[in-house]
Amino acid sequence: MSGRRWARSVLCLFFRLLYGPCAWAYDTVAWVVSRGKWTAWGMAALPFIPGGPVLELAHGPGHLLLPMASRGLQPVGLDLSPQMGARAHRRLGRAGLPPRLVQARAQRLPFPNGSFRAVVATFPTEFIIDPATARETARVLVPGGTVVIIPTAIPGGRDPLACALRFLYRITGQDRFPSRDPFQAWRAAGFSLHTEWRPVGPDAVLVIRGTRP
Repeated sequence: MSGRRWARSVLCLFFRLLYGPCAWAYDTVAWVVSRGKWTAWGMAALPFIPGGPVLELAHGPGHLLLPMASRGLQPVGLDLSPQMGARAHRRLGRAGLPPRLVQARAQRLPFPNGSFRAVVATFPTEFIIDPATARETARVLVPGGTVVIIPTAIPGGRDPLACALRFLYRITGQDRFPSRDPFQAWRAAGFSLHTEWRPVGPDAVLVIRGTRP
């Protein structure tokens, strides 16, 4: 096994632990790997989300649900992890917001056709490139609905931590868009996609936007 494939295997195991029995450490780990920018990176999706009902896939601890609600959107969060669901429930409750959360897989969404105007996912795991996820997202979106995906971000700056993080991202392949399009399944599902790197302070966030026909 090559060094890069080994690193990605370790990374996948790490994410499984972080979203399951080690969910209590998620915010701390996210802060470290982003130098405290994790939430700001995720919020780069907000300008592209239209008003109305919006579904967040893999909501995690609920950081994006709060600003979406404060902007007058109608967010619903979906996550397979019961630990993440509990954390998001507490966060929304502390803010006085109704916890509209569902525990389910993105590959089998428990919603009627055309339920949402937008679907968003920030830093999702590999479920996001599953063809079933693309098909289900197309099904629950209204015609002309929007999907916004933030798969990765690259820290800027010259401090030692930023340099170390860029090295880590490089060996795990997270510092570039792959030459083989991992989102081909979304195009096959009918989405027209636009990919761009957006600046967030000194950092760069990869934003993928799509429209359902």
